[in-house]
Amino acid sequence: MNKVVLLGGAPTNGKSYIARKLGEGLKLPWISTDTIREAMREIVRPEDYPRLFKFAGETITAEDYLSSHTPQEIVYSQNEENEVVWKGVKAFIETDYVWKTFIVEGVAVLPHLVAGLDTSKVEILPIFLVDNDRERVKDVVYTRGLWDDANTYSDDVKPVEVEWAMLFSKYIKDECEKHGYKPFEIGDRDKFLRSLTKRVQEWIANAGE
Repeated sequence: MNKVVLLGGAPTNGKSYIARKLGEGLKLPWISTDTIREAMREIVRPEDYPRLFKFAGETITAEDYLSSHTPQEIVYSQNEENEVVWKGVKAFIETDYVWKTFIVEGVAVLPHLVAGLDTSKVEILPIFLVDNDRERVKDVVYTRGLWDDANTYSDDVKPVEVEWAMLFSKYIKDECEKHGYKPFEIGDRDKFLRSLTKRVQEWIANAGE
């Protein structure tokens, strides 16, 4: 049976960094739900999964999108796509894959979707990250960007990105409470990583008992 660490949370919360470092430290492969989404776009038909192709191939700019949508609308739209991407994630982690123990990270890892997994097919360790530090989120948005590289679009629309990242983090926290998961507040990232590495090591050692 596959053993999968599922790492979810809002953009800016450091999921990719933590997954990469965790994978390097424990010699585990990892994959992003963004990668699974792009693979799905190559093999499914747009008419069957229109939400998956909502922005694929479009030339809409960050300024156009962020100035014409509220943060709440962006969270809703993101989760519409996440619901579709999860179909591919679920198939991936429940398949008798060559990776027997691995990490999946991304915004498509949502508490209610994880709660629906058949744990007779896969052993999971769900980790949901939240970040209430607005200044840290703002720093990520203004230096890295969420839509694209931060220097490719105007700072005027970046407050919308900050707000939607904060709203998404709150959504994750609320969903964790509904489904019985404990969200993890990002503080000292390296300290958190050391703690998580130890937790995952223990889980792998004890999985299946």
